[in-house]
Amino acid sequence: MEEKKWYNVEAGHVLEQIKTDEKQGLTNEEATARQAQYGKNELPVGKVEPKWKKFFKHFHDVLIYVLLAAALITVVLGHYIDTAVILLVAIINAVIGYVQENKAEKALDGIRNMLSLKANVIRGGLRTEVASKELVPGDIVLLRAGDKIPADLRVLRADNLKVEESPLTGESVSVEKRTETLPEDTVLGDRKNMVFSGTSIASGSGMGVVVATGEQTEIGKINTSMTQVEELQTPLLKQTAKFGKMISVVILFGAAAMFLFGYTFHDYEASELLLAVIGLAVAAIPEGLPAILSIILALGVQTMASNNAIVRNLPSVETLGAVSVICSDKTGTLTKNEMTVTSLILAEKEFTITGTGYEPVGRIEHEGQEADLETDAALKDFLTCVKTVNEASLYQDEQGQWVINGEPTESCLVTVAEKANQPVAKLESLSKIPFDSAYKYMASLVEVNGEKVIYVKGAPDRLFEMAGLEAGSSEKTLWEGKMKKQAQMGKRVIGAAMKKVSSDVTSIDHVDVQSGLTLLGLAGIIDPPREEAIVAVSECKKAGIVVKMITGDHKETAIAIGNQLGIGDGTQAIEGRELDQMTPEQLKQAAVDYDVFARTSPENKLQLVQALQEHGHICAMTGDGVNDAPALKRADIGVAMGIKGTEVSKDASQMVLVDDNFRTIVNAVREGRRVYDNLKKTILFILPTNGAEAFLIFAAILFGTMMPLTPVQILWVNMITAVTISLAIAFEKLEKGTMERPPREPNTKLLSPYYIFRIVFVSLLIGGGILAMNAELMNNGYDQATVNTVTLQALVIAQLFHLFNCRSERNFALTKDFFTNKVAFIVAGLLIIIQLGVTYLPFMNTVLGTVPIPADYWIIPVLIGFAVFVIVEIEKWITRKVVAARASR
Repeated sequence: MEEKKWYNVEAGHVLEQIKTDEKQGLTNEEATARQAQYGKNELPVGKVEPKWKKFFKHFHDVLIYVLLAAALITVVLGHYIDTAVILLVAIINAVIGYVQENKAEKALDGIRNMLSLKANVIRGGLRTEVASKELVPGDIVLLRAGDKIPADLRVLRADNLKVEESPLTGESVSVEKRTETLPEDTVLGDRKNMVFSGTSIASGSGMGVVVATGEQTEIGKINTSMTQVEELQTPLLKQTAKFGKMISVVILFGAAAMFLFGYTFHDYEASELLLAVIGLAVAAIPEGLPAILSIILALGVQTMASNNAIVRNLPSVETLGAVSVICSDKTGTLTKNEMTVTSLILAEKEFTITGTGYEPVGRIEHEGQEADLETDAALKDFLTCVKTVNEASLYQDEQGQWVINGEPTESCLVTVAEKANQPVAKLESLSKIPFDSAYKYMASLVEVNGEKVIYVKGAPDRLFEMAGLEAGSSEKTLWEGKMKKQAQMGKRVIGAAMKKVSSDVTSIDHVDVQSGLTLLGLAGIIDPPREEAIVAVSECKKAGIVVKMITGDHKETAIAIGNQLGIGDGTQAIEGRELDQMTPEQLKQAAVDYDVFARTSPENKLQLVQALQEHGHICAMTGDGVNDAPALKRADIGVAMGIKGTEVSKDASQMVLVDDNFRTIVNAVREGRRVYDNLKKTILFILPTNGAEAFLIFAAILFGTMMPLTPVQILWVNMITAVTISLAIAFEKLEKGTMERPPREPNTKLLSPYYIFRIVFVSLLIGGGILAMNAELMNNGYDQATVNTVTLQALVIAQLFHLFNCRSERNFALTKDFFTNKVAFIVAGLLIIIQLGVTYLPFMNTVLGTVPIPADYWIIPVLIGFAVFVIVEIEKWITRKVVAARASR
């Protein structure tokens, strides 16, 4: 169907233009023909990447390419064991990454469900039920309370029809629908004569004609626009890619230079020298690094999953640790998306209501004491009125969750009545006046204590008139002041009134309530902030993270909720229409200046995320609605809600909160920071191994001596230190003060100048000690296999000691937390057992080219390791003193 502003077309003309009939609908033949023209009413499924392609993507790393090139050369040289070990290392790394990504995807499968499955339509003059995917433009759809709307419809008939549109517009209050034609410039949230696919009917009934299906619906347009949103690479991937390229260039040029040097100045055979140079390249490549990074990130994923946050891809774990701004949707994310009565204002008293949401837990209080209906007749009258003049119901489902059936603002009035200290009766209605938007109230005729009474509930300004409050009178001024005070707090206000009538009255009409009402009071209703979200926002501030609230709700409500949450200054907010009129530069500045954004469109949300990213922020976007999806996809880390979130928002995000709890994001940020710190500690630990090995090979080629290690032995050391010892660092707990420091800058280098110094220092320390040991062994005439074996053990044991240096970057290793990481001691014991096997098991001797050595040969490796530990601790102490001295200047 050609895109048209159907809300701007009179209902009869819509039917003419779309060639259908309100009473007859389409024939089955016409529906089939239109489906062939417009396609099925479903969103296109994203292209599924083949499993083999997902697996081979994990080989797409410059360091792995260098490793595979080394494997190819060893094949040519006939060193097949070397080839097998090198390939095995690359495959292990790919398998780890592939398995972890699959786990995250499977965890998401259980929380996907959005569109309506069935629709009641008129086909050929008969009412029938069809699958929603079979709907076509021109179908006449019947609507009733509780239905999910299956397509975009132009409303033809509306009987108290109210629609819950928060998944699409972000507005928490249900929207009353009508049939009148609207102006051409009406924004999405104000299109009262349209209902949209994916939203649901809160109350009432109606009829509409399908004007858009599938990709042409508002949901479909958002889904399509998401394909045009650029996905950004995570900070960690950018850093590791740059790091890998730098190392690869250094390794390749270094290896070529050493080959030329050895071939020119020493009497090496070409094949022997080539194998030595491959050894140098393999030594310098931290091939275990991709594997251990994947493992550390995977452990982070599992920790987050146990804390109700499912991460879809591994690098997103670390991205959370760098987040500097969280742009959060309001409805259902920061708030409960459950309307709650928080205050009752009667003529003589004001009451506060405890408890939030639809669950009837809490109480009605006056000045800190629970209200007593036995002694407070005015309160009892008010509660009886709002419960009786009410079409909603409240019940517990099979899982024990409290569920509403009806319009949210009516349901919360049932809940407040249930919170009273004694039961409030829902009186039988003898006659009703249903709600009508033209009158803005509803009424019921009931019998109370033998008297006939009309209870009325509706908009306060209408009830003021019906109660005969004259303009400018002290009474009306008083009530208007109370109403304004509630509105300024972001609350929606509902009024209640009553009128005693003659006992012979059996039915009522609008004329019966136009005068003579007695005002009972007002109820202040709000979609309350989540208690845990208030704490989470406070923790974000301490961590230097700015929280911005972006909502489709009204400005006053947004300011009030923001103030309760601690977002913004309680006075300032900016609306989407103001953003629409700004230049790109003005919008970029507004994104920083304001923390509360109201009446925003999906385009506004996307623009704000982009503007913040242009300021250099690492931006997280949380949300649950279809309207959040493009911004979720564009954000550095998109966070969707698992319970109330739509399928589209989940698919667009990198993380899904299973419990819809904003606080879970703060826990995820904490875990992200811990993961990043441990990743850096891991690099600080692993690279000295490569540095020391490269130093030893370099020295051997430089001086023309025998190789201290074979390529296979080098690979063994690299993998055993990376995948066993360094695994212990992944379990290090969060260091004190981590959540009080500001987020790191996105362009922070993976290797700081201090890290480079420390890596070079420890590499030379380990390499120099082993080089001196080797010189002594060779001078005493030991064969190469023995020298290689002792060298291998010295490298591993030196790194084992160095592990305890790296558990804390700069603080002293031997503190009260020394034994908190049990994994460090488990892997240390495991490593010793493995290395004994490498030395004394015949098949390991064959694979790695090692030989059994006497017990006293172990003394030198242990002494070298202990010396490394002590010297590095001294260096850390000096560094702490230097940093403290600079800070005090």
